[in-house]
Amino acid sequence: MSGGAVRLTESGLGCPSWPNCEPGSLGPRAASDSHAMVEFVNRIFTGLISAAVIAAVLGSLLRNPRRRDLVWLSLGLVGGVVGQIVLGGITVLTDLHPGAVMSHFLLSIVLLTDAIVLCVRAGYRDDAVTRRVVPRAVLRYTLLLTLVASVVVVTGTVVTNTGPHAGDREAKRFDLTLPQVARVHGTSVVVFLVLVLLGLWLARRAGALEHLQSRFTMLLGAVVAQGAIGYWQYFTGVPALLVGIHLAGATLVWSATLLLLLGCYEPTQLPAEPRARANPRPGLRRPGEGARSCAGPPSSPNASNAASARRWP
Repeated sequence: MSGGAVRLTESGLGCPSWPNCEPGSLGPRAASDSHAMVEFVNRIFTGLISAAVIAAVLGSLLRNPRRRDLVWLSLGLVGGVVGQIVLGGITVLTDLHPGAVMSHFLLSIVLLTDAIVLCVRAGYRDDAVTRRVVPRAVLRYTLLLTLVASVVVVTGTVVTNTGPHAGDREAKRFDLTLPQVARVHGTSVVVFLVLVLLGLWLARRAGALEHLQSRFTMLLGAVVAQGAIGYWQYFTGVPALLVGIHLAGATLVWSATLLLLLGCYEPTQLPAEPRARANPRPGLRRPGEGARSCAGPPSSPNASNAASARRWP
């Protein structure tokens, strides 16, 4: 959102140098230069994110026991922040080329994805195993939704880098026709909305997990609100404030889609091994011990979904 504020206030070149804001000065020399201050605050915010990422890495390395998944996910945050810093420099040095600005936002989505997965998995018990808790057809449908959501996000960035609010009046734009790219993006949103509605209906019909149905509902609300804002800004001349709200909506839609996909898996604790019970005397058996040794294996966490898997097309 701070990066979006830079573009929407035409502050993209407020700091014409990198990594310093101005040659020989880390920050803007004149506090009255609003464009430079907006860009400088955005860079400070990136520094705060870097501090949080360092804390996440240290936490994953120092925790006991150390978990490999948390280590790699936290290191992924480091790679994302470094990539953002490099892309930020390229964006400034190329005078806000639309491809660089577009990549800057998409890398933010990747970084957000890594952070959400890290946050979710950090809540799992160390002795838990992640298993699929929905029918395989439900998982495949959710993967399809995630793919279409990716198309929606990418086409949305093409629209924003074709229309106004380039970050600077002299910045280049994609040599495309705005109504055409907006139509492509709008069509992808409609397709995504239909798939979410269909998925919610199928999940309820199949008796999918309650939390999965609630996440479908949450995603549906985010998509409807985002679509309404998108059409509102298009028919009102794309005002900067609505574009900023639309940016926030894009992160909400993507986060809700990712949480829906993560909801198809849950941590399951492995059954504890039974302890040997000592007999009063060697050669004697406690009453009922023979029957207890013939007990079947614990039921699978996916057993309750067997019937629903048959009802899901």
